[in-house]
Amino acid sequence: MDMTTCLKSLLLAVQQYRDGRTAQHVAQLQRQVEEVSGLKCDQLLSSGQILPSECVSGLVELAGNPNTNPTLTSSIISLLAQLACDDNSREILHSSFNVTSTLASIIHCHSATPGEPLVLQCLQVLQKLTYNTRVFQSTNYIHELITFLVTNIQTHNEDIIMPCLGLMANLCRDNHSVQSHIKSLDNVKPFYRTLINFLAHNSLTVVVFTLSILASLTLNEKVGEKLFDAKNIHQTFQLVFNIIVNGDGTLTRKYSVDLLVDLLKNPKIAVYLTRYEHFSACVSQVLGLLHSKDPDSAAKVLELLLAMCSVSGLRSLLCEVVFRPAGPKLRAAGRRQGAGPDGGRKAECGLALVQWLSLPVEGAESCSLQTLQLLNELLEEALGAESVSDCVLSFVEMLLPVLLGLLKGLDPAQGDSHLRKHCHRITHVTSLLLILCAEDATRSIVSRQVSAQLCLSQVESLLSCCHSNSPLTCLPPGSDNDLSQLYAEALLRTLELMSKLRQQVKDMETSFYRMLQDQRIVTPLSLALTSHHRERVQTGLSLLFEAAPLPDFPSLVLGESIAANNAYRQREAELSVKRVAVQEVPPSSILDSSSRSVHSLVEKIQNGLELQENVKDSHVSEIIDVYEQKLSAFVSKESRLQDLLEAKALALSQADRLIAQYRFQRAQAEAEACKLGSLLKEAERRREDLQCELGSQVLEVERSRADMEELLQHNARLQQDSEEHQALKGAYNALLNRFNESERLLKELQAAHISLTKQNDTLRKSHEALQLQHEKVASVLEDREEEIRSLHSDLQQKNSDITGLRGQLRAEEEKVMEKDRERKDLEETVDVLRKELNKTEQARKDARIKASSLELQKSQLETKLKQKEDELNKHSAMISMIHSLSSGKMKSDVNLSL
Repeated sequence: MDMTTCLKSLLLAVQQYRDGRTAQHVAQLQRQVEEVSGLKCDQLLSSGQILPSECVSGLVELAGNPNTNPTLTSSIISLLAQLACDDNSREILHSSFNVTSTLASIIHCHSATPGEPLVLQCLQVLQKLTYNTRVFQSTNYIHELITFLVTNIQTHNEDIIMPCLGLMANLCRDNHSVQSHIKSLDNVKPFYRTLINFLAHNSLTVVVFTLSILASLTLNEKVGEKLFDAKNIHQTFQLVFNIIVNGDGTLTRKYSVDLLVDLLKNPKIAVYLTRYEHFSACVSQVLGLLHSKDPDSAAKVLELLLAMCSVSGLRSLLCEVVFRPAGPKLRAAGRRQGAGPDGGRKAECGLALVQWLSLPVEGAESCSLQTLQLLNELLEEALGAESVSDCVLSFVEMLLPVLLGLLKGLDPAQGDSHLRKHCHRITHVTSLLLILCAEDATRSIVSRQVSAQLCLSQVESLLSCCHSNSPLTCLPPGSDNDLSQLYAEALLRTLELMSKLRQQVKDMETSFYRMLQDQRIVTPLSLALTSHHRERVQTGLSLLFEAAPLPDFPSLVLGESIAANNAYRQREAELSVKRVAVQEVPPSSILDSSSRSVHSLVEKIQNGLELQENVKDSHVSEIIDVYEQKLSAFVSKESRLQDLLEAKALALSQADRLIAQYRFQRAQAEAEACKLGSLLKEAERRREDLQCELGSQVLEVERSRADMEELLQHNARLQQDSEEHQALKGAYNALLNRFNESERLLKELQAAHISLTKQNDTLRKSHEALQLQHEKVASVLEDREEEIRSLHSDLQQKNSDITGLRGQLRAEEEKVMEKDRERKDLEETVDVLRKELNKTEQARKDARIKASSLELQKSQLETKLKQKEDELNKHSAMISMIHSLSSGKMKSDVNLSL
């Protein structure tokens, strides 16, 4: 059965149950709810269809009715939890259907039995709905819900403490009205003491929830200053980072990241984090989570990194972690042990970011955009240094092909949603390329890989999409998310990139000036010049400065478009003033009770005074929230019809074409009128035939009465089946008793699981001790390698000595040969010596052969070297004897001659 049929059946069952709350209607509605739950309900509410909204509205009304069957209420809440599958659906359920107040009323009705499964289910769904959603204090039953949470958090019921803490963390985060209400409670001090005791809980999720509540309530008070002072904050950092890396799951990691982001908003704690000595190691471990394929975890990690980039002292440290390669010790450890865990993770941080960039548009969209924003921040910081490091340049070379691949794939046939996501991505990618073009070194890398054809095709695609997009069929134009605004921003960013690269890339300058003279450029340029964003106006002015001197630039059309936009803005402002004038007046009770507080608040705002943070007047906070909501609504309404004037301008320019089309359509309409006349005659004839069929239908009604009597008999048989159902119900109760026994066994197994978890902690500690021992052994191995290097140097010194001795030996041989030629009378003695010298030469050659294998035979080398030294000494002694003999012989020859 398809979704539409199931929703129609569900709506019919809801109406029947409203008319009569019989057991049959309860069973039918229960069955329809279960059938819808079994179907895929992704983005059912965000589709904007009326049928799902009617069904959800009826189900929420039934769930909030105390007289509704609890089993049916539980099924409805399960379906609502299934519908809240994305942020848009959660926002619709919270704001349009008031599911938050409905669930709070259910909890209030069953507050006497907090351990009931229905209460736990409501708490879990409320925690899911209120995550990253602001709940106003004026919401129905919100005070009762806060009182229920504060009361049950101080109990010892482990089953209800965790969902209560999670819901309380959601309500307190960035919500000053709820915070002031909690601080004004009478039992707030025992509540604080209970929270502080929870910091020693064995569940990491409970610890994170508790820290989040304490940070929201006490960060700017004395209790918070003691909890998050300089002595304790480093332990808090280590705890939060450990939970993020080794948390119990995605939920715990989400709240841990949110806690750290909230702490970074405090300037003092941000300074403490810049001084945290283990920051680089912790960030490396957090970046290692990007290697997982979970988009939710990756989105929270990227959100944390972006929050860190907002702190100037942390941005440079992040650049070092992401861009710097592994150090020499880590590389040596990687060579010895394959690949060290820290070194490999550190070297692959940038690669993990690039991998998240390359996901498709319809995949993890937020992760891709967050990665682009993070790279914008980091590369802007890295390129702003005095000199750009080589590792940054190598990262840019790896990143550029991926960025250029993201610019492709713009297909208007895939719908507005795809185009909206792709335009967001193009804007971020071109912004990143513009940052890379700010430095000469990176600009040269970009110019080698970017081609004029790529930019030209990108501009052509955006222009065709911008002009094929009819403003009359678009979504209501908002200030930032309107499709025309997205097209214009992506187009102007691309043109700015072409302007930056026009001198470095071939044919880029020609393409750039050609596109500036295109008539279609008027619409995005006028939108940029009349935008309320400073960067868009500056970009439009820079392009206008380049385009104004060109001969074919449509300056007159641009002026008319800008004037039309300004006239539209003025008209919208006048309409908004009129809408404010005719708005409904707030209830007199609220105005009477808080008019004095409102007047004092307005005077403080006008005089520029700061509001005290510890204001505990709930009505003042309530009025502030209401007026903030109204102001945001006015801003959105002010920009809601921005593109309609552009549509009218286009309509004026196309008036002639529309008139021609109208004439053609008029001729067609006359032909169709003739055709409709003939169809009318045919309809009259068919009406007469149907009149005859009506008589036959009357006869069939009489037959159906007879069938009704048979149905009554069948109903009697069904009554007998009902009695059999009662017997089956007794069997069901027996099975329910068995289920309770199984649940008791489950609790025992959970206790055994907790003991095994403790054993796991002891094993992990022993693993850490073994890891320390392993590091010591690694250091000893490094010392041994250093000794081997010293022995190698000694061996090389010995080889150099042998080479010197060989040179001396050659010199002595030459002297001996000269002496042989001068002294012929000693030929016999010289022959003997020559034989011995030949032996020495042979021994020297043997020593050379042995020297080549000295690395494998170090122990034998020393003994052989000593032997060679002895032989050399003997030969030197013999040579000296020859010298002495020769000198004595010469003296005797002289005496004989005399």
